Amino acid sequence: MKIYEELVARGLIAQVTNESEIKELINNGKATFYIGFDCTADSLTAGHFMALTLMKRLQMAGNKPIALIGGGTTMIGDPSGRTDMRKMLTKEDIDHNAACFKRQMEQFIDFSEGKALMINNADWLLNLNYVDMLRDVGACFSVNNMLRAECYKQRMEKGLSFLEFNYMIMQSYDFYYLYQHYDCNLQFGGDDQWSNMLGGTELIRRKLGKDANAMTITLLTDSQGKKMGKTAGNAVWLDPNKTSPFDFYQYWRNVGDNDVLKCIRMLTFLPLEQIDEMDKWEGSQLNTAKEILAYELTKLVHGEDEAQKAQTSARALFSAGVSADMPTETLSAADFENGSIDILTILVKAGLVPSKSEARRAVEQGGVSVDGDKVTDIKACYTPEDMKEGIVVRRGKKNYKKVVASV
Repeated sequence: MKIYEELVARGLIAQVTNESEIKELINNGKATFYIGFDCTADSLTAGHFMALTLMKRLQMAGNKPIALIGGGTTMIGDPSGRTDMRKMLTKEDIDHNAACFKRQMEQFIDFSEGKALMINNADWLLNLNYVDMLRDVGACFSVNNMLRAECYKQRMEKGLSFLEFNYMIMQSYDFYYLYQHYDCNLQFGGDDQWSNMLGGTELIRRKLGKDANAMTITLLTDSQGKKMGKTAGNAVWLDPNKTSPFDFYQYWRNVGDNDVLKCIRMLTFLPLEQIDEMDKWEGSQLNTAKEILAYELTKLVHGEDEAQKAQTSARALFSAGVSADMPTETLSAADFENGSIDILTILVKAGLVPSKSEARRAVEQGGVSVDGDKVTDIKACYTPEDMKEGIVVRRGKKNYKKVVASV
């Protein structure tokens, strides 16, 4: 199976501009393609997995990726999928975030010997003269068409700033610039980027002629990617200092039954024949599939050793055991009052709830256990001796922490 057909079989493709030409291009390793990453944080998240693994797949098939760091576009902020305006970041913040992205991308993509490029659009966008840019490309964009774009329509009721309104033009200009200076002939992005991306292909044709061979693919995974990027209100980061390998593993281990095979197909590099067999799995076999998913993705991001440690710890947790590799909160003597500490304080100290009122609610609703035993008494207390070897405190099904007393 060739690479384009594999992308389709994995459920990755949503829309394309000229399928037969795109298929010919990437199946023969002739695509130089880009995917953009705005630097809104100092780490990539699980929601970026689709883009990163796609770039790796296409590179393995002989195509050349361009990872476009959005040092310039992040100064504006993409309104797509937003109900409010993004927080304005300083140039220093953006530069720092871009450097963090680069280190993480190098785990997925081979940038040696020109096999891939990493480029920052700040290099051209921040130097543009506003009037010159308007005269150069402004006439190529219809305001009426822009306002019909989904990324803008959803913001019209609450208000769309003129700052954000420029984002489509800047993203389109990126493709125009990369096409001219880096022979980039293909762009990929999430399905919510379709209008912005079409703006790029249209700009190239308007400026360089209808024969300009610029093409667009959007991935069917954008909404799924955003869903994957967060859990319980918190982002799932690729940086181990922000999301530990264990927590990263646990996140994927706890995906829903309806999503696990979809995630395996889209995100892992397991052979499709093996995944097709797994499609027949049901019941307890789905838990095995979740372990496979969690292990494969943790291995991709954190390496095989950390994946193995995380799997061992997760299995120990499932059986109510305590593993040395499990995320741990250590309590000092100052945390104990009169020789003990109550369950509500433990939950807060362990970071499993934000406040004691949330802790009380969790206990009263039956969502808290210690070493596998449900805790129903909000006044339940534990001594340093109880916690000398560590106890496993659980809130709900997905939040765990080993709590140890150092006294």
